[in-house]
Amino acid sequence: MLDHIRIVLVNTTHPGNIGAVARAMKNMGLSDLVLVEPKVFPDEAATARASGATDILDNARVVGYLEDALDDCQLVVGTSARGRHIPWPVIDPRELAAIAAPVAGQSRVAILFGREDRGLTNDELHACHHHVHIPSVEGFSSLNIAAAVQVVCYELRMEALSSERSNRPQWGTDWDIELADHAELERMFAHLEQTLIDIDFLDPDNPRQLMPRLRRLFLRAVPDKVEVNVLRGILKSVNRSMVAKSRSDER
Repeated sequence: MLDHIRIVLVNTTHPGNIGAVARAMKNMGLSDLVLVEPKVFPDEAATARASGATDILDNARVVGYLEDALDDCQLVVGTSARGRHIPWPVIDPRELAAIAAPVAGQSRVAILFGREDRGLTNDELHACHHHVHIPSVEGFSSLNIAAAVQVVCYELRMEALSSERSNRPQWGTDWDIELADHAELERMFAHLEQTLIDIDFLDPDNPRQLMPRLRRLFLRAVPDKVEVNVLRGILKSVNRSMVAKSRSDER
């Protein structure tokens, strides 16, 4: 399970925090770290704070865009410390571990942690199936990024140990199709948005919150590859009907 869980840090400012995250991951048995446009990396401060977890840093992948970190992931969860204009499915770290455990048997799970000063953007959170919130006290809710990673990784490890003890069936033993990965979902959303524009259901000059709400709807279902293909097949049929109608009107 833990081998299939990826920790993604977005625009981390201080390299020491990257090192501390690597240490927290290694403490709990995680090893897949991806850095999206870190401000400074590699750096001696990261190595010093890793305290022996330099193998995590050495194998960390640095990418320029969030999509590069998520394309091969089937379940994406973003950490969020504040409420959003459009409510998203919010879970705590223990609930996250329970959801991730059956998925991470064969699929890959990404957990996103945002910038130290402002977290993840709304667009980044809209790429997530769930948002995870650490229920700290209201008067002092800000956590250091490494502390937040440690809390989440601890719950994931406890769930993994519990699954091993109970021999819980992993994902794939009770489901017939692999989950759609992030890249497939993004192509579906792009196709859906363009089709909605073509049929005059979505006004690109005044989109309001239509696409975020549709994202929430589909991501909440965690669709598999066949379900995404079926949805795109429906969209292609709508596209063909639009072309046929347009040609008919021209005659």
